[in-house]
Amino acid sequence: ERSDFYPFNFSLSVFFVANFAGSQSYIGVNYGQVADNLPPPAATAKLLQSTAVQKVRLYGADPAIIRALANTGIGIVIGAANGDIPALASDPNSAGQWVNSNVLPFYPASSIVLVTVGNEVLLSGDQNLISQLLPAMQNVQNALNSASLGGKVKVSTVHSMSILGRSDPPSSGSFDSSHLDAMKALLQFQRGVGSPIAVNPYPFFAYQSDPRPETLAFCLFQPNAGRVDSGSGIKYMNMFDAQVDAVRSALNGIGFKDIDIMVAETGWPYKGDPNEVGASVENARAYNGNLIAHLRSMAGTPLMPGKSVDTYLFALYDEDLKPGPSSERSFGLFKPDLSMTYDVGLSKSEKTPSGGGSPAAGQERWCVPKAGASDAQLQASLDYVCGQQGIDCGPLQPGGACFEPNTLASHAAYAMNLYFQRSDKRPWNCDFSQTAALSSNNPSK
Repeated sequence: ERSDFYPFNFSLSVFFVANFAGSQSYIGVNYGQVADNLPPPAATAKLLQSTAVQKVRLYGADPAIIRALANTGIGIVIGAANGDIPALASDPNSAGQWVNSNVLPFYPASSIVLVTVGNEVLLSGDQNLISQLLPAMQNVQNALNSASLGGKVKVSTVHSMSILGRSDPPSSGSFDSSHLDAMKALLQFQRGVGSPIAVNPYPFFAYQSDPRPETLAFCLFQPNAGRVDSGSGIKYMNMFDAQVDAVRSALNGIGFKDIDIMVAETGWPYKGDPNEVGASVENARAYNGNLIAHLRSMAGTPLMPGKSVDTYLFALYDEDLKPGPSSERSFGLFKPDLSMTYDVGLSKSEKTPSGGGSPAAGQERWCVPKAGASDAQLQASLDYVCGQQGIDCGPLQPGGACFEPNTLASHAAYAMNLYFQRSDKRPWNCDFSQTAALSSNNPSK
């Protein structure tokens, strides 16, 4: 369901973005079923209704799940598997039967919004399958049109980020030449039906290939020095935005500026094997929590400011039967008993994550530089914080209330703590590329 093969040169600047309108309707989640311990669909539907999640992506078209989501208002993405493509492509009647079985019995009570035909087909290496992908999508769309659902239920396919031949810097983003003709044909079809290109960005894999503290901060939306796109001059502050803008650049470069981007999967594992650097609860909470906050801010990406992109978190539950390294079975936001694996602020009853949010009374904490942090690191953190919108570093100016003592360490401590307090005291926002830590001692003078 996910690919960990990335073509990127993860040197100093790479990333992928989705941007969110303030509406929660752009927050989705992937509901994988490669497991033998999942709760009943009805229980899952109730769980989802207690969260800010407004869309669910299925890899198939499980009727029990589609039926359980009826009348919840939750949008549903269903999928036709790669193995279905030959029949769908060769026989319009097969596509009609697929729509009659998987869409018509449930719609509109179950709000099916998109059908994805195939998953990462272009990276399969199967030229026969690749050549059948577009005819399959066309036949499914024609079947939907015949059922008077054209424009209501759209058709797309899901791509690995490896469809990009270049992504660093984002402004140089371009599709791999070996896939270019197929991509153009698919995008021409999708332009006609108004469906988004769906891509799977995983900053987690970018960090694994470049496991430096500053790369981790960049991937987790934590304070960092940023990375300047040498082509556009834009400074990117997180890997997610950079990866999405690389896709935007690739689309723009071949004349598809009007095609929207959808993030079909993105996530971070909360545990992994000893050789899987970065797989931890702390990092998973930071990535998903900060991604959700980023989407809710409506900031968008530098190339798509304030523009909404549907983003589907991976994943709702762990899938204990998946093969591969431990991380493959450790992406779940919720456990089979419906409790949270860790809190990223998805509950309707809270706007920011707890379980690492504000400490209990009498346990106030401050964010301060670690001993041994270099002047260059402290200055970078100071510049980062004071460059943020809504942050007032006026007290650090000459004559300001906190100008004295006039040392870099003192000024950095003020800035780091200000950022931490403004970020709802989420502990993962007191990191600063591993140069800061929480303290119970008030550093103020």
